[in-house]
Amino acid sequence: MNDLQKDILTAAMFIIGLVGFVSGEFIISSTLFASATIASNINLNRKRTKAEQIAC
Repeated sequence: MNDLQKDILTAAMFIIGLVGFVSGEFIISSTLFASATIASNINLNRKRTKAEQIAC
């Protein structure tokens, strides 16, 4: 899975969580928000590590 696919998946989880929150499904939306946050942080840390390895 490349970076674009990971970014699209993270954005989809966030948008679905937002729709779930608006419709009143708070447990599902909280889970999706948490998943999107964790996935985003993992992706950012991997990108930062790759950039540091290239710079060194």
